[in-house]
Amino acid sequence: MELHYPGKRTVRAILDNTPICDLYGEISAKNRLIKGENSTVLQKLREDYTNKIDLIYIDPPFSTNTTFTIGEKRVSTISMSNDDDVAYIDTLKGFAFIEFIRERLIIARELLSDAGSIYVHSDYKMGHYIKIIMDEVFGIENFRNDITRIKCNPKNFYRKAYGNIKDMLLFYSKTNDVIWNDPKVPFNEHDKEKLFKKIDKNGRAYTTIPLHAPGETKNGATSGLFKGLKPPKGRHWRCDPRELEALDAAGLIEWSSNGNPRKILYADERDGKKMQDIWEFKDYQYPDYPTEKNIDLLKIIISASSNEESMVMDFFCGSGTTLVAAQELHRNWIGIDKSEQAIKTTKKRLNTLEKTFFSHYEYSYLEAKNDI
Repeated sequence: MELHYPGKRTVRAILDNTPICDLYGEISAKNRLIKGENSTVLQKLREDYTNKIDLIYIDPPFSTNTTFTIGEKRVSTISMSNDDDVAYIDTLKGFAFIEFIRERLIIARELLSDAGSIYVHSDYKMGHYIKIIMDEVFGIENFRNDITRIKCNPKNFYRKAYGNIKDMLLFYSKTNDVIWNDPKVPFNEHDKEKLFKKIDKNGRAYTTIPLHAPGETKNGATSGLFKGLKPPKGRHWRCDPRELEALDAAGLIEWSSNGNPRKILYADERDGKKMQDIWEFKDYQYPDYPTEKNIDLLKIIISASSNEESMVMDFFCGSGTTLVAAQELHRNWIGIDKSEQAIKTTKKRLNTLEKTFFSHYEYSYLEAKNDI
């Protein structure tokens, strides 16, 4: 499934004909902050980073037809501005906006490793078009999640529609062999009372789960005997009966009155419950930069979809939240933005991070020349 519209270029034309910039600056570190037009910079990075980026997160323009500025005390949005404090201009609309995003995603895919993932932050107006573009570029089989992010408190306005308190993240991988660290959310007291209803003789809360799973195996260890029992018809043991014997010896199997074994799970040994696809990471009320995202949101994404020493990229890096989160989580990173205000804000945050947390932390600053 794909979109057809005027001005849509072929993948080959994009990869072969998008201009390549030159990068100037001293390259002394793996971490790189680059000022330049991102399509030409991405083309340049293909020389050294093809198939090497494990995670890309971008929060691109949303086609809002707005100029975003940085005020003295808070961020403001205006339709036109000649102010030197312009952060970025978001005026592309319709087919031009869709093709703008698509071209950059096509080049970015070349940089992703086979274990890599990409998250694209969007809103309810353009996100569904971007979903179709990402199906085309990355393959619908590599679509993993449409994540809803609660961004603000409920609104009360007079438009004839429901209030909008969410935006969306589209999560795709390059292949099925993807880095995934399965993030968890800590149990709260209500979770513990609901999920771990039993109490053992030492006062520890626990629950039990079956030792067998759906699907019959006619051969192999998981169809064998455990304590003289075979798994129920149409099912198999979840692990080798020798492992079940070890669990039983450790007191981690509970036997019912009719001889049915179940595995014991203690609440104090569990690292939480699986994270779901609705997240509440609200925007900052007074951000340093327009549309600055909550750093905890970026830390979840980076922790889930990359490993330590992975290379993380954000080619609409804005205020540098992705880069700061990656650094704090011991990832390598590349950030790209063409906005003078974005680079200024990012440098300030990175320099503060260096002084506060990292005695030997450094990054290279590069500027693109001969870009469009």
